[in-house]
Amino acid sequence: MDIGSVLGEAWSLYKRFLGRFFMTALAVFVVLDLLTALADRAAGGNGGANVFWLLVGALIGVIGYFWVQAALVETVNDVRDGRADRSIGETYTAVRPRLASATIAGVLGAIGIGIGLVLLIVPGLYLLTIWSMLIPVIVIEGRSAGEAFTRSREVVRGNGWSVLGLVIITFLLVAIASTIIRLLFSPLPNFLDVWLGSLVAHSLTVPFAAAALTTAYFRLVADRPAESGASAAVL
Repeated sequence: MDIGSVLGEAWSLYKRFLGRFFMTALAVFVVLDLLTALADRAAGGNGGANVFWLLVGALIGVIGYFWVQAALVETVNDVRDGRADRSIGETYTAVRPRLASATIAGVLGAIGIGIGLVLLIVPGLYLLTIWSMLIPVIVIEGRSAGEAFTRSREVVRGNGWSVLGLVIITFLLVAIASTIIRLLFSPLPNFLDVWLGSLVAHSLTVPFAAAALTTAYFRLVADRPAESGASAAVL
């Protein structure tokens, strides 16, 4: 899998359907980031309350991230042929049966990766790589949360370094873009800064990350039959 080619295709889709991607993400993040901003404001109390609301904000963010990811993956799947066949509402309706699996797998995956990164960086990066396709296999293939971990590893197998490179580059691009966007809202009062800055940053950057990983998923799956055929020919 060529990282540059995947990013190029993802960027092309992202630019062409920017409005659709932005509004799909906005539909969820407008609420999630508002709750996060409220949690941030409430955290101004005593130390115990501060920790509590930080945990609430983190939980909301994790669940919301994987929830909107499901809709964004389906959006990429929808527009890959050059046109959007579903409305945003229809997209969320289509992925509704997969939201529980996406959230469960996403949260468990995030916990596992987080523990791996904290205890020793290499295991965390390994898990980040083999579980990078969790949401695409759940949304596109209809896998359950349990099946998704095994299937994601199967999809990535043989392309681990390329997938890891793609994930890291995408993360860095998203982090840089998000920081710049957030800085534009820093002159606003703290509550509006946290809410609107996060809302715009998430709605613009998360769709690109989804486009990159979903594009990689389709490339990896498309390569599998060719690889199997080549192996059979050799044997």
